[in-house]
Amino acid sequence: MNSSSEAPFTNPTDCAEVQVPSQVFLAIAVASLSENLLVILAVIKNKNLHSPMYCFICNLAVFNTISSFSKALENILLMFKDAGHLNSRGPFELKIDDIMDSLICICFLGSIFSILAIAVDRYISIFHALRYHMLMTMRRVMVILSAIWVLCGTSGALMISFFVATTVKIFFVVLFFTALFLILLLYVHMFLLARHHANRIASMPGAQARHRQSGLRGALTLTILIGVFVACWAPFLFHLLIMMICPENPYCECYRSLFQLHVVLLVSHAVIDPAIYAFRSTELRNTFKKMFLCSASRICKQCV
Repeated sequence: MNSSSEAPFTNPTDCAEVQVPSQVFLAIAVASLSENLLVILAVIKNKNLHSPMYCFICNLAVFNTISSFSKALENILLMFKDAGHLNSRGPFELKIDDIMDSLICICFLGSIFSILAIAVDRYISIFHALRYHMLMTMRRVMVILSAIWVLCGTSGALMISFFVATTVKIFFVVLFFTALFLILLLYVHMFLLARHHANRIASMPGAQARHRQSGLRGALTLTILIGVFVACWAPFLFHLLIMMICPENPYCECYRSLFQLHVVLLVSHAVIDPAIYAFRSTELRNTFKKMFLCSASRICKQCV
C-alpha cells in the first residue's frame, strides 16, 4: 500500500531517509481521535457552547477527527502490509489509499476554512459587538459550515484525482498561503484597532465591555491556533514546493529525507488543537470535568 508517510526518493543522496515507526503514527492518531471526539461531545452536550465560535471550533474538531481516523486506519493497514497480508499494488489497496489521501486533503482544506471562519467570527465579535448576534445568526453559521463542507469535499476529491499534475500541487500550496494571508490581513486590522478599543472598554457599559474582552480572549486563542497550524503544516507544504522546484538537487533531497518527521508534525496538529481549546476555554474545561465525573460515578455505581 502506498503510504502518505512514505516519501518517494528517485535520486541518490548522502542524507539517509529518516524512518518513523508506524506505531508512532498510530499512537498519535488514536490520541488525536480521542481528544477531538471529546471536544465534539462537549460542544454538543453543553448548551452554553452552542455559539458561532464553538460551532466553528467543533467543525475544526470534526475535520481533525476524520484526519485522525484516516491516519489510524492507514497505519493499521500498513502493519498488515508489513506482515504480508496485503499487496501494496493491489486494486483494493490502491483504492483505499486514494480514499484516505482524499480525506487528508479534505481535512487540510477544512482546517484552513474553519480557522478562517473563526477569524472572521472573532473580528465581528470585537469590532461589531452590538450587531454581533444579528450578523452571526445560527442560520448563517449553518450556511457557512455547509459551504465549507461542499467546497472541501469537491476540492479534496479533485486534488487527489489530478494530484500528479503540477498545477494541482501549486494550487494546494497557493491555497494555504492565500488563506493565511487573508487571516493575517484580518489580524493586522484587528490589532491596529485593538489598542484604540482597549481604551474605550473602561467607559463602556458592563455587558458590552465583557463581550469585548471575551472577543479579545477569543482572538488570542485563534492566534495560538494559527501559529500551531502553520508550524505543523508548513514543513509538509515546503516539501511539496521542493518536489516541484528542485526534484533532482541533492540538497533538496536532504530536506526530503525528513519527510516522515514532517508527517509527524502534520498529524500532531490534531492532537494539539483540543489541548489549546481546553487550556483557553474555562467553559470547555468545566464541561470536560463534568463528563469525566459523570463517567466515573457511573463506573462506581456499576462496581457497587
